[in-house]
Amino acid sequence: MSLQVIGPKIRGFICTNAHPTGCLKNVQSQIDLAKKDIESTENTPNILVIGASTGYGLASRIALTWGYGANTIGVFFERPPSGNKTGSTGYYNSAAFHQMAAQDKFTAISINGDAFSDQIKQKTIDQIQEHFGQIDLVVYSLASPRRIHPKTGVDHRSVLKPVGDPCIGKTIDLTNENVTDITIDPATNEEIADTIAVMGGEDLSFWVELLLSEDLLAPRANIVAYSYIGPQITDQIYSSGTIGLAKADLEQRINAIDTRLLDQINGRAYLSVNKAVVSQASAAIPIVPLYISILYQIMDAKNLNEEPIDQMIRLFSEYLGPDLVPMVDENRRIRMDDRELRSDVVAEVNEKWSLVNNDNFHELADFEGYKKSFRNLFGFEIDDVDYGQPVETEVTIPLV
Repeated sequence: MSLQVIGPKIRGFICTNAHPTGCLKNVQSQIDLAKKDIESTENTPNILVIGASTGYGLASRIALTWGYGANTIGVFFERPPSGNKTGSTGYYNSAAFHQMAAQDKFTAISINGDAFSDQIKQKTIDQIQEHFGQIDLVVYSLASPRRIHPKTGVDHRSVLKPVGDPCIGKTIDLTNENVTDITIDPATNEEIADTIAVMGGEDLSFWVELLLSEDLLAPRANIVAYSYIGPQITDQIYSSGTIGLAKADLEQRINAIDTRLLDQINGRAYLSVNKAVVSQASAAIPIVPLYISILYQIMDAKNLNEEPIDQMIRLFSEYLGPDLVPMVDENRRIRMDDRELRSDVVAEVNEKWSLVNNDNFHELADFEGYKKSFRNLFGFEIDDVDYGQPVETEVTIPLV
């Protein structure tokens, strides 16, 4: 037992604690959106979600479980509570997921550990063989700043930098809450290679090779990996930067995996390009918090905005659900960012971006909404949660 009154501990774009009741409420609200009547069937889908505890990965697991009755294995790397320290937000999200899946009698298996490692891959393989037999869909939603390569032992760390020329732009200083001009020096060749090693597609290729070698992908199984492109405003720090090169590597490997799956099991592999969302990862990218603050104000006014759960419900109901063949762009990508990049949205974002400065950004951008969304990620500022009451932080997950 460890009852505590928990308030947010936030420094800039980092929150070091989480509120278990707030996280549970977050998960419950996503389940409420995804829940629909599920017809009884002998062909219950078996899903592997790699990166299953936050953001698009968690939303995928929820949408597939409560929307389609799926059996899921979720792999994540989260910090459990210890003494007076809370668990991470992903830990509490996963605990809430398991609690509600058990209540609704869904099969859910979770593995907490480094998905890049051979050990966790093998543990996952063992669980699939024991409980599921084969997997119908693999969701790859892994986001990490660091990867220890399982073959070489090299410790790769990603960077958020432009490539070639310095990036000159404006961003929100999240500590002082003002708009500032920034200049970011370009990445070195070593930094580029490290970022591709962490955030590119090699790890997914390793997963697929192992699943195929053990005959664990069902006939016509699909694989989907998540990516982001974004507008011209963020291009230099994102799509044309180190992250963009890593995502290009992921896309190349997805296409190679697609060829392999089509040949061996009549399966397919897709890249889903999703919209910008508030996350701890996106908060760390210069320019992006200011861009999202402007974007959300505009998309909210047009009733176009989507949280990760909305996106994943749409992805599986319109593109990757049972018996669906997804519509793709000329590069064979699923474009879930279609509303973010709609011409009228882009035009309004560009106009506000050209005008925004330290004096008017609270008018031209919804920064208060951005801050609330960021705190919500960690279970804070959630409606109907009494933050003055002590809560139990020692929450457990039935891990294997």
